[in-house]
Amino acid sequence: MTVGTGVISGASIAHGTATVDDLERAAVDSQRSAVERLRSVPAVEEAYVLQTCNRVEAYVVTADEPDGRAALDVFFESVADRVVTDLGHEESLRHLMRVAAGLESLVVGEDQILGQVGDAYEDARAADGIGPVLEAGVTKAIHVGERARTETAINEGSVSLATAAVRLAEEAVGVAESEALVVGAGEMGRIAAKTLASDANRLTVANRTRERAVSLAATLDAETSVVDVADLDGVAAAASVVVTATASTEYVLDATTLADAGETFVVDIAQPRDVSPAAADLPNVTVRDIDDLESVTDENRERRAEAATVVEEMIDVEFDRLLAQYKRKRADRVISAMYESAERVKASELETALEKADFDDEQRAVIESMADAIVNQLLAAPTKSLRDAAEDDDWSTINTALQLFDPEFGDDPPVFVDDTEDGGIDPAAIPDGVRDDIPSGVLNQLGDD
Repeated sequence: MTVGTGVISGASIAHGTATVDDLERAAVDSQRSAVERLRSVPAVEEAYVLQTCNRVEAYVVTADEPDGRAALDVFFESVADRVVTDLGHEESLRHLMRVAAGLESLVVGEDQILGQVGDAYEDARAADGIGPVLEAGVTKAIHVGERARTETAINEGSVSLATAAVRLAEEAVGVAESEALVVGAGEMGRIAAKTLASDANRLTVANRTRERAVSLAATLDAETSVVDVADLDGVAAAASVVVTATASTEYVLDATTLADAGETFVVDIAQPRDVSPAAADLPNVTVRDIDDLESVTDENRERRAEAATVVEEMIDVEFDRLLAQYKRKRADRVISAMYESAERVKASELETALEKADFDDEQRAVIESMADAIVNQLLAAPTKSLRDAAEDDDWSTINTALQLFDPEFGDDPPVFVDDTEDGGIDPAAIPDGVRDDIPSGVLNQLGDD
C-alpha cells in the first residue's frame, strides 16, 4: 500500500528551444479538449494544459512517474524530442510558478500570462482535470504571479508581446503616420491597437466577431474603422503596418490577400500563425513572427534583471511552502487512517466491555473518556514520528505505518482489553496516566466483572 497523493509529470514546448514551426506542431485545438484527451488515459488522475503565443505545456498526475511520462510522450508525439523539456514533480511545480510570475515569458514580466494561467486552470476544471495535487500547484503558481506583480517591479511599465511587436515595426519601418491594421480583438489585439493608436495616421481593427471589434475601436483615441476578417483583402493591401493576433486555427492572411499590397510590414504574434509562409515571398511584404522579437525582448530582460532576482527569491520561499504543504497532506492521510483504525477498535471493545456490567451514565462517560485518552496517548508518539518522517521525505516509514494501521487493523485487540480470562478489561493493564483519572469504584467494578 502506498500514499496515493500522485506525482506530477510535465512537458513544455516554448520559445528558446522551440521555433514557431515547432509550436505550431504542438498546438492544440483548445485547452479543455486537450485536458479531456489526457484524462482519457486510464493512468492519468489529473491534467492541466497551457497554450499561449509562445508555449504549449501539459501536466499530468499519475500514481507513478513512468505512467505520466508515457502519457505526455504520446500527447506530444508530433513534436521532435529535442524541443520538448521534460519536467519532474518538483520541476513542474517550480516551473509553473516561474511561468505565472512572467520569468519564463518572451517579454519578462508581462501581465497577460497570469490571466492565461488562470484561464487554463478554469478550462482544466471544466474538463475534470483538477484534483488535489494540481489544485495546490496551480493555485500556488497564480498566487506567486500575483505577488510578483504587486510586490516587485517585474511588470513596471509593462511590455507585452503585442507592444514588442509594435516596437519591432517602429524600429523597422516606423509607425508614425502609418496606415495600420490589427487583426484580432482579443487581449493581444487590444494591446497592439492601443499602442498603435497613439502614432498611426489611421487604424483598422479586423475580427471575426464584429461587435468585439466595434467595442475595441470605441476605446481608441484615433480614427478607427472596423471590418470583418472575411473582408480583409482590400484593407490588408492598403496597410503599411499589420499586427495579427487571432486564435484562428487557419491562416487569416495569405499571398492572395496581400498580393496587391505596397510596402507592408507584418508582425504575426498568433499561435498557430495567422500569416501563410507564402506571403513572405511577395516582393513588397515583410513578415516577422515571434522568433524575430529578440532585440526588443532582450532589452526588456536587461531592464528587469533586478526585479527578476527578487521574484526568484520569492519563488524559492513559496516553493518550499508548497512542498511542505504536500508533505503535511501525505502525513495527515496516514495519520487519519491510523486514528480511524484505532477508533474502530476502541468503539468495538467499549461496546463489549460496557455490556458486561451495569454502569450508570456517569460511569459510562468516564470509561468512554478513558478509552479516548488511551487512544490519544498511544498514537501521540506515532503521530509525531510520521510528521517528522514527512518533513524528512522518509516515505518508506510512512508507507510502513499505513500498512501497520491498515483499516483492518489486525485481529489482536490491545493488551488491556483482552488480558483477562473472559476477554474483559484488565484494570492493572490500563496505563498509569489513564488509570489515575478513573474513580476507584469504576476500577473495582471493572475488576469484579
